[in-house]
Amino acid sequence: MEKPSWLCTLATQLSLCFSLYLVLNLGQPQKSIYQDINGKVWPNDAYFITVRGGYRPIQQQTHLLKLMERVAKAYKAMFVVNISKLGEDDPLTKNAMRLFPSRRIPWYTTRSLKGMGVDCFLEQRKIHHGQTLDIIGVDTRSFQEIMLTGSSNGSNGSRLYLERVLEATNSDWRIVVGYEPMVVCEENKEQAEVKKAFEPLHQIFMKFGVNVYLSSQGCINFTRQGSVAYIGNPGLIEEDPYAASINLSSKFSREMVDGFLLHRVNWAEIATYFVTEDGEVVYKTVVHQRGKEVM
Repeated sequence: MEKPSWLCTLATQLSLCFSLYLVLNLGQPQKSIYQDINGKVWPNDAYFITVRGGYRPIQQQTHLLKLMERVAKAYKAMFVVNISKLGEDDPLTKNAMRLFPSRRIPWYTTRSLKGMGVDCFLEQRKIHHGQTLDIIGVDTRSFQEIMLTGSSNGSNGSRLYLERVLEATNSDWRIVVGYEPMVVCEENKEQAEVKKAFEPLHQIFMKFGVNVYLSSQGCINFTRQGSVAYIGNPGLIEEDPYAASINLSSKFSREMVDGFLLHRVNWAEIATYFVTEDGEVVYKTVVHQRGKEVM
């Protein structure tokens, strides 16, 4: 009798977590991460990493980068995206260039600074079976300027770029990356303004079939609005009065203070795993092509 699909999904998740633990602690994986409980090999998965930028003590920064390098090498990650306000001036990106000048994995970084102009990027990759993955970086600060200035002029550059790219693509997976989180957990005046500022962006996501929006973490690390999954990178969490005011109960949010996200992509799903600076792996979520997720 064929095993239920949820058992296969759970087995795959446990296999990946255990294999990644071995990579981080023993240096080399002892078993292929593509193997399920039946020993079947799945060579069709692609990987990439996202990390939250910002200022860290140099030792912590170096440790995190070396950990990322080991994981990227072990899983043949296609690229790294640094979720940052500072763009190429982000200290994590600069230190990566200094420590690993000959690195072969491309690094991309978001930017979200007022007065710095529009800064966007597009990474298009073929995965397997002829499928494609688009990673689109946008300057979300320009959308927030609607809230700050009352004018939509500041968002026109990013908005037009995003619409043009999404309209032209026929990719199977469409992921947008920006710095600002778009999720609102509690309705108050400030949060209502944030929601209003980003509503046009959410409508673009819905119109053009965006699967995932990746950002820094706000009040929650995962949610779904319509057909779009919103995933926050919890690196460098600071004490947040708003989070405290709503009694944020997520153990994940309280304890995971630094690390990065490892994303696994295949024809059917995107699985996201959080790797802490201590090398601990936490399975986070799976987004399926049909709009279902497994927590």
